[in-house]
Amino acid sequence: MDHNRELLAALIAILLLTAVYLPLVLLGPPRPSSLVGHGIGIVGFLMMLATETLYSLRKRSRRVRWGRMRTWLQVHIFMGIVGPYMVFLHTGFQFAGLAGVTMLLTATVVASGFIGRYIYTAVPRTPAGAEVEAAQLEAAIRQAEAQLQAWLEARPAPLQALATQMSELPVVTGGGPLAVLGRALLEWDYKRRWRREVARLDRITRRQAAELERLLLRRRALQRQMLSLVAVRRLMALWHAIHVPLGMALFTAAFLHIIGALYYS
Repeated sequence: MDHNRELLAALIAILLLTAVYLPLVLLGPPRPSSLVGHGIGIVGFLMMLATETLYSLRKRSRRVRWGRMRTWLQVHIFMGIVGPYMVFLHTGFQFAGLAGVTMLLTATVVASGFIGRYIYTAVPRTPAGAEVEAAQLEAAIRQAEAQLQAWLEARPAPLQALATQMSELPVVTGGGPLAVLGRALLEWDYKRRWRREVARLDRITRRQAAELERLLLRRRALQRQMLSLVAVRRLMALWHAIHVPLGMALFTAAFLHIIGALYYS
């Protein structure tokens, strides 16, 4: 759950914002041009602007190393969810004209961001967030395999049989983008089979299965990263080629909307 804490934090923030906003909706949604509407919109837009710039600046900075990249990414994702939600509340559910186009682009960029996060999590990285190369993955796989075999030596036959059975399950589905995008379904099926097989063990053996699961999942994750390394990097590059222009179009529309709102006010 730790690697999803930015999503949990964003969900909590959205629920709190909704709880504050709902009583206002009962009196009629605040107009975008009202004090409340403007306030929500300005804060949301500033969060979106920070989302677009701060993480990119930190990623490209070679001299300034403030904080870990993983932390910056978590803040980037949090603001990239909460900011657009505040902009959505700012609309007062009015989507005509340029404001509607801006909101549509916002929703598209947010959806693209979720896809990017899913792809990003498939990229092998160190705890600090740096990408891991193929040679490092191969060494980590050998180490994980050695740890697994050393642990299995003194274990009962049912656990050894279970380890063999689970090791035969596919690590990736197909090749290319499917190897990356299909991993969630494959891992769901793996865990479903694991629960089914563990339920057949006696109580004493079942207690030892938790450590076996940890060792198998560690090796499996490394093997999946190794097999999909090329595909995930190509997919990440393609995503960047789509996401960045979408972001530029969004902020162009947003700035035009702001200029128009200031002019006609």
